[in-house]
Amino acid sequence: MCTHGDHSSHDAAGQNRRGFLRNAALAGAGAAAAGVGASTFGATPAFAADSAKGGRIGTWRPDATALQFTLAVMPDTQFLYWGSQDSVNRTPQEESFRYIINNSGNSGNGGANGDNGDNIVFMTHLGDLTQDADASSFQQVDKAFALLDAHGAAYSVVAGNHDVSGDDSRGDTSYLQTLGPKRFKHSKTFAGSDATGYNTAHIFQAAGRSWLVLALDWRTTDQGFAWANDVIKAHPKMPVILTAHDIVYSDYDDNVFPYESGDPENNAALSGYGETIWDKLIKDNDQIFLTLNGHYWPSGRTTKKNTAGNDVHMHITNYQNRYFGGGGMIRLYHFDLARNTIDVETINPWILAQDPESRNELAAEHARITGPVDDFSIAIDFEERFSSFIPVPVRPARPAEKELVKGTLAYWRFDGQGAPGTPLSAGQTVRDLTGKGNDLTAVTVPGTAADALTWSADHHPDQPGHASLKFAGGRNPVHGTYLTTGPKAPLNTETFRSGYTFETFVMMPLDWDSGNNGWASILSRRGSAGAAGKHGKNTDPNDALVQFAISNNGREPQFNHYPLNNTYPTTNWGHGLVELKWWHLAVVNDGRYTRLYVDGAPVVDNPKRVSIGLTSLGLPWLLGGHESGSAIDIVFHGNVGDTRIVNRALSLDEFLTAR
Repeated sequence: MCTHGDHSSHDAAGQNRRGFLRNAALAGAGAAAAGVGASTFGATPAFAADSAKGGRIGTWRPDATALQFTLAVMPDTQFLYWGSQDSVNRTPQEESFRYIINNSGNSGNGGANGDNGDNIVFMTHLGDLTQDADASSFQQVDKAFALLDAHGAAYSVVAGNHDVSGDDSRGDTSYLQTLGPKRFKHSKTFAGSDATGYNTAHIFQAAGRSWLVLALDWRTTDQGFAWANDVIKAHPKMPVILTAHDIVYSDYDDNVFPYESGDPENNAALSGYGETIWDKLIKDNDQIFLTLNGHYWPSGRTTKKNTAGNDVHMHITNYQNRYFGGGGMIRLYHFDLARNTIDVETINPWILAQDPESRNELAAEHARITGPVDDFSIAIDFEERFSSFIPVPVRPARPAEKELVKGTLAYWRFDGQGAPGTPLSAGQTVRDLTGKGNDLTAVTVPGTAADALTWSADHHPDQPGHASLKFAGGRNPVHGTYLTTGPKAPLNTETFRSGYTFETFVMMPLDWDSGNNGWASILSRRGSAGAAGKHGKNTDPNDALVQFAISNNGREPQFNHYPLNNTYPTTNWGHGLVELKWWHLAVVNDGRYTRLYVDGAPVVDNPKRVSIGLTSLGLPWLLGGHESGSAIDIVFHGNVGDTRIVNRALSLDEFLTAR
């Protein structure tokens, strides 16, 4: 425990400047409890603690392979354990422990709260387990933590300044006897301790990998830091979460409730001791990506760059100044490696376990804490952040012949043909790797810069060919270089009556502009709807007969095509595609229905309309070009990778991205 304005060390034996007020408050609360008990016997109790009932406990069964998992964090619970004042209440903490156990795994354990399962894989306590470091307090703490032990739950603890005094060389204490290494002798996640026993290491399994938790003492000495550095070096491929009682403090005050948090993403700073931890452990260990501490309030967070230039997320979590000393409140860090996000929420299982009708006003207010410092999300590209110590495996290029599935009519890729950054000049050819004669030739719009189309080494990570073409085209005025099949290419007359699959890879740059680049086609077929005799709803006589384009509204992929069986088009629409990200796009027609896929997922707007084949006037196909009427009106802006055309419907496991 520490107030926002005091960032220096103090011992458990000493009372801080709010000690008298806190003693008085607790004494008053005790008197109130006695008064309520005498005057409202048989009525709904005024104290929520009286109405919380321990429910059935399930089994500890986290899913170690799921890409979604949760780390539970419990900060300062000291006011629940003040044995020297005969003030102990295990109920709130035990209810949180039940919640943690019942919400391990992804399907829940049928807990009393009707939980669905958060896949909680580990719990870490941030210190100040007691208010007075008294043996009587730790006897009660021991009984509460026995609940976790009895069910095999994985957890770590650290000592706070109200649990111990001095630094980790202090020798034996009630804390060490209760929560030292001997407590973890049967724990599957315990990885060891330093010689003092106050600094411990824990390894849990989640998302198919190992994660290291370092739990450091209130005041770690040089030997403790040396030990921690050695532990990290001994586990060079593990992401590290560092926990200690004191690292950062909140640099805003708690005079207003709800708290005025300033910038909720940057309202904390290193304490004096936090600077020591940063210098001796954090800054030069890139594996440490998240630090968690209690001690100070209100809650806050900040992000610092380590020596490697990577983010270290540093969070303070503490609710001891809230109703009922926080009531065993927990913060849940929901890791989602599929979304590259950590969603953080703060809840009080003890209050949530109560009948809502029986909760007093303060309990109802504290069931969930939803302000911006307690309920938020962190965007982390886990692969990129961990790449310095867990290199991301690069999928090797695959030979072109392995991608020539049955029915392939054209396959264009751009590796091994030009040095990255060098231009394709007008007349230069890209060969069709099927050998069927659908080669592409570069065509430059008059007045276009010489480097409007260049070779690029950039590519989608699952693309067979490790290269692409970088188009720098647009309109206002029309400019750029595109590619076209020859006038006698077999593909020009193909009508795909039995079905087709078109696949390509695209990436739009940051300077993509809706006005200058919207509606540019990745792939299109020359010849207008009017010239082909098309008419009716949604028909524009100047439309290209087939256009696989990127819209001007959020870069949505669109496949607009005039089938053989209709005089009007069928249009498939996808969702917006963000810039600087590679996307795999596929259009599949099974002879009746056309479906657009983005990264293997079907889009929402795939019309249930029979669309047979593709109308042709025998004219060439364009890669990166688009005609309106009979004139080029825009050239693509962005990268285009491997592009394949097949005369049948492919299944997902036949796509170019298939493994």
